[in-house]
Amino acid sequence: MNDTDDVPGGARTPAPSGPRPTESVWDYPRPPGLTGDDRRVTVAVGSRVVADTHTSLRVLETSHPPVFYVPRHDVRTEFLRPRPGRTHCEWKGTASYWDVVAGDVVVPRAAWSYEQPLGPYEALRGHLAFYPSAVRCTVDGEVVVAQEGDFYGGWITREIEGPFKGGPGTWGW
Repeated sequence: MNDTDDVPGGARTPAPSGPRPTESVWDYPRPPGLTGDDRRVTVAVGSRVVADTHTSLRVLETSHPPVFYVPRHDVRTEFLRPRPGRTHCEWKGTASYWDVVAGDVVVPRAAWSYEQPLGPYEALRGHLAFYPSAVRCTVDGEVVVAQEGDFYGGWITREIEGPFKGGPGTWGW
């Protein structure tokens, strides 16, 4: 991650587009890091595009595939419905959850956001993350593979190397 520069709000400017070097999740920091990414990220339910951006943020945490956060202005918010329930992350704060409703299709708890993120993660305000196990997510046209376990919501693409926390037998890592 030496190819980026710090910017205000805890985010980092994106590396240039193009092929990415391999990243081991074991090289990611703890507490998590926050990096800008200019690749095209899309989220869809069936044929309906829910989000499309070139200005996502990635959260990078030791042992986890990255999670892409899409700016709310690049999300078709008419497809979102707030969902009851909250969780708390010691680093980022309290997460709110969203159903994605596309026509007759309701995908429960398909997205989450930090409406009032903590300190270093302030840049996540106004962004949403989506579970690739629930909706179709792509990065520069590559279909994302969901992180096993569905708790963390990590996005696995060809440049990301594990092993990854989240599946059976990994909770003690």
